[in-house]
Amino acid sequence: MDKAHEVNALRFTGSVLRIQIDGKAYEFDLAKHSDRLAGASQAQREHVEVSPGGYGLHWPDLDEDLSIDGLLGVTHTSPAVESEA
Repeated sequence: MDKAHEVNALRFTGSVLRIQIDGKAYEFDLAKHSDRLAGASQAQREHVEVSPGGYGLHWPDLDEDLSIDGLLGVTHTSPAVESEA
C-alpha cells in the first residue's frame, strides 16, 4: 500500500505541533486547528497515532482527528460529474 504522506518526528512544544511530513519540517499552532488539542494536557497530546496510510493523525484520548492534507492546506477536487439529461 502506498502511503499518502510519510510522517516522522512528531512532537509538541507548548501549543505548537512540530512534525516532519514527506521529509519537510512544519510547525502548527494547535489553537488554529483544534480546540480539543489546544485545551488538552501534554500527555493527551503526546498520545497520538498516525494512520497506517499516512492520511491523518488520531488522538484516541480526545476522540480527535486531523488530516495531513488539511494541516498542509492541500485541497482535492473531484472531476465534474455529468448529469443525465
